Amino acid sequence: MNLDWMMAAAGTLLLLCVYANRISMRYGIPSLLLFLGLGMLAGSDGAGIQFYNARIANYIGTFALAFILFSGGLDTKWSQVRPTLARGSLLSTGGVFLTALFLYLCTYYLLGLSFEVSLLLSVIVSSTDAPAVFSILRSQKSELKPGLKPLLEFESGSNDPMAVLLSMGAINLLSDPDFDTFQMMQNFVWQMALGLGAGYAFGRVASYALCRWNLVYPGLYPVFGVSIVLLTFSLTQLLNGNGFLAVYIAGIVMANTAFRYRRHFINFQDSLAWIMQIGMFLILGLLVNPHELPDVFPVSLVCSVFLIFIARPLAVFTCLYQSQYTRADKIFISWAGFKGAVPIILATYPLMYNFPNSTYLFNLIFFLVILSVLVQGNSLPWVARRLGLYQEN
Repeated sequence: MNLDWMMAAAGTLLLLCVYANRISMRYGIPSLLLFLGLGMLAGSDGAGIQFYNARIANYIGTFALAFILFSGGLDTKWSQVRPTLARGSLLSTGGVFLTALFLYLCTYYLLGLSFEVSLLLSVIVSSTDAPAVFSILRSQKSELKPGLKPLLEFESGSNDPMAVLLSMGAINLLSDPDFDTFQMMQNFVWQMALGLGAGYAFGRVASYALCRWNLVYPGLYPVFGVSIVLLTFSLTQLLNGNGFLAVYIAGIVMANTAFRYRRHFINFQDSLAWIMQIGMFLILGLLVNPHELPDVFPVSLVCSVFLIFIARPLAVFTCLYQSQYTRADKIFISWAGFKGAVPIILATYPLMYNFPNSTYLFNLIFFLVILSVLVQGNSLPWVARRLGLYQEN
């Protein structure tokens, strides 16, 4: 395929995704499912685009996720996040670990999956997906009661470091017989601390620069934002910190600072996040061979049911024990723990390292993500109404 055909295919897919979002709004189908579906239709079992490079998919997904999290931070008000900071941090760390633990016990002892598959599956799908949560919560027409939306957005935006750490720790454990668990915990503390510190520092420096010096043209402000995302993520990662957490914190800091063309800056980042989200889901959809999915459906269905109705609720109720959140709040928070792009991106690591059964694991996780978003994401407004969690106008 030459460059002309590649550009035509990319333009067609992007245009279809734009209009697919209208279908999403009209029928309540989560947009990320439509983007994934278009990617699958364009792939080897559909239009015939051959794409099997897990490493490129991983790089594209990581790159896109950095911009999505930054945009999510820009839409976050610190005054709303501050009261939920302690419980949100507990959910994004302890909640992720407990979810992985409960799912591992189910897959290994009840389903009889191998130790390797059970371990990798449980840690990879343990976190709540930020792009999915941001997209679905912010598309709702009604407002949730105070405290719920900031908690869910902060949890989903800050729990990826824990899932990444657990996933890479599991891969190292399976590939290195001399793996040191204590060193992994030290590494986690360092990554979280550096991610928080670097994100705050970059956010403050960027905000100061925008307040102190006016750029020559308004169009340069979005370019400045892109450079901040790239520098914040890359330099934090090079220092062995967590770049995802850093860009999210930098976004929160800049969102709560007044500077020229601030609304223009945020609107551009929002548009860029949509492009990244569409591109990421299309690429991940291309990586899948749909004819292989029926083979993993029974196991994936059981894992999804256990994850949705047992593992996630147990983790949430444990982390929010004796908190100000009501039983209805906790049920809703449990239901809002759906999966999305991050588990699929993490599932490319075993493919990259040629782990045994890595293709089976990838398909299993992909199907689990589809079921999670289809069931939880599609029914989230209904669940909120049934629990009486919407504010009355």
